[in-house]
Amino acid sequence: MSGVKSVVRGVGHYLPKNVVTNQDLEKRVDTTHEWIVQRTGIEQRHIAADDEQTSDLAAEAARNALRAAGIDASEIDLVIVATTTPDHTFPATAAFVQQKLGITQGSAFDVQAVCSGFVYAVATADSYLKNGLGTKALVIGAETFSRLLDWEDRTTCVLFGDGAGAMVIEAVADDQEENRGVLSNCLRSNGEHWDKLYVDGGPSSTKTVGFVRMEGKEVFRHAVGMISDVVIGAFEKAGESAEDLDWFVPHQANKRIIDGVGKKLKLSADKVVVTVNKHANTSAASVPMALSVAVADGRIKKNDLVMLEAMGGGFTWGASLIRW
Repeated sequence: MSGVKSVVRGVGHYLPKNVVTNQDLEKRVDTTHEWIVQRTGIEQRHIAADDEQTSDLAAEAARNALRAAGIDASEIDLVIVATTTPDHTFPATAAFVQQKLGITQGSAFDVQAVCSGFVYAVATADSYLKNGLGTKALVIGAETFSRLLDWEDRTTCVLFGDGAGAMVIEAVADDQEENRGVLSNCLRSNGEHWDKLYVDGGPSSTKTVGFVRMEGKEVFRHAVGMISDVVIGAFEKAGESAEDLDWFVPHQANKRIIDGVGKKLKLSADKVVVTVNKHANTSAASVPMALSVAVADGRIKKNDLVMLEAMGGGFTWGASLIRW
């Protein structure tokens, strides 16, 4: 199936109704609104209800993306869910999303690259579609990250939230849709840094879920350089440059990291999509949710050149360049 490219047809997102502000957290841990905003840019986050699972958030975001794309769920033959917080150890959360959307054909599986998961999933879907392993893909980043938080650890519990974002991608002949589609992907990982951002539990090690543990200064120290590396790599693969970029949609982990990457790439602040203040860090969900917000409010338009990037535990990091 040569001569095929992957074109984005629609995006959507879903946020749990429960909003937890910094002021709310002041009542739970020794922190302040000013401290959180100064160091992260975060003002609030959404937290899933006790009866909401990751697949519930994912399915809602998927329905919104399908609606935006004008595509019925019955047309989807590839479902990829990027998540660190699956409903169950197995089956894959993607299988539950399939079931909730009434999809009975094609394949479904999860991708685990923590905060980089959605970018990894986009690259995977792009490769699958180009190689004839699907025709229309649903790519989702979804997290109930609050389930991994130690609410007595003020260094981590203030940083994260829950949510889901989804993208519908279709395989299209190369000679159609002008230059639209996924132009390039650049993925990296280095397991030497695993202990700088990790969860201290798991089925094989402790037989427990565990809590998020992070060396914040170390993560920050590596982030700007690593992210810039894959962004430049994606530009070079596509024969494009930062000067050509219309929109930069980064992982929403920390406003200072976002600003640092933008400065290093010499990007104007008005080209950078920022939602970390309202969503906090939603791990694999952060990029597709920010993307969906920017499409919904009219900033990202057809034929715009859009760069997605993320970095997460592992370390993993990656970027995808898309002509919208």
